[in-house]
Amino acid sequence: MESELSFSTADLAQTRFAVSPMWEVVTSFRLLRAEAEPPLHRRWAAQVRPRLVEAGLDRGWLAELIPAGGYLADFLNPTPLAPFPELAGELEAIRQTSPERVRTDLGRLGVERDLGWSARLRLLGEAPEAALEKVAAEIEIYWELALAPYWARIRRLLEADVFRRARQVAELGAAQVLNELHESVRWDEDSLRLVRRHCALTRADTGAGLLLVPSVFAWPRVLTRSVVPDPPQLAYPARGIGTLWEPRTPVAGEAVAAVLGRSRTLLLTELDTPASTTVLAQRSGLSAAGVSQHLTALRNAGLVTAHRAGRSVLYARTSVADALLTPAGG
Repeated sequence: MESELSFSTADLAQTRFAVSPMWEVVTSFRLLRAEAEPPLHRRWAAQVRPRLVEAGLDRGWLAELIPAGGYLADFLNPTPLAPFPELAGELEAIRQTSPERVRTDLGRLGVERDLGWSARLRLLGEAPEAALEKVAAEIEIYWELALAPYWARIRRLLEADVFRRARQVAELGAAQVLNELHESVRWDEDSLRLVRRHCALTRADTGAGLLLVPSVFAWPRVLTRSVVPDPPQLAYPARGIGTLWEPRTPVAGEAVAAVLGRSRTLLLTELDTPASTTVLAQRSGLSAAGVSQHLTALRNAGLVTAHRAGRSVLYARTSVADALLTPAGG
């Protein structure tokens, strides 16, 4: 099936990029529901899946609203108001979704699934305000377990994609950039043509402009959102996903160790993937109490972040620490 999104001069002028935490939530959750192992995200999925099962998120609200394929509830992807919004802002927009929008999306989900509504979906349709609070609360839990420990790495890749394509627009024009988004997307005179099986994208179903959203987890396809009067959204695979999860523990120089101390430098190098105090103690040979003390100092310095994961806390290296540990010219 091919759909066509027509463009006026005003639409082109209102075309913009944005990084959306909620697009990463819905696409990553869908990826985890797939039966086949996602090849590009295998390392990430292996770490995250056990946490979700332990927290019961594999059978919660998100499992009801994000099927393994087909339509995604549009209210889960509100239009980002800024180029780099925070999750909190998008969750507030979800909480403010109109009952009509919720029921429309649920009706479409029901048609595609050809199943009766579960108790959760009935509650969402009958009392959307209260149910949306529960949905938002579960999204926050999912974020802490699945995305927050990795967000510095993910966001860096998404921002790089936005900046690169914005530069291309300035140098080569919007038409060429649109042509290079994905193999199923092409620019033809005054229209963007999209070859896909679901979610036809036409100007009659959307507002003005176009919102382009790079995504780590949308690969290998593009996803769309069409809700009047919002601008259409097109989530496309960001460049560089193939190297996102590759181990990249740098070799810290003596100068870094001289400033931070050998133990703290060792802990930073061990945090190529998020880990708990217990795991770090096992890897480094330091005592759990010593690791905890060092992590507190590193966190206060902005070099690590902490994220609740069930009964434990996962620590992750920040982009500042990555830059500190990367050799000059590396």
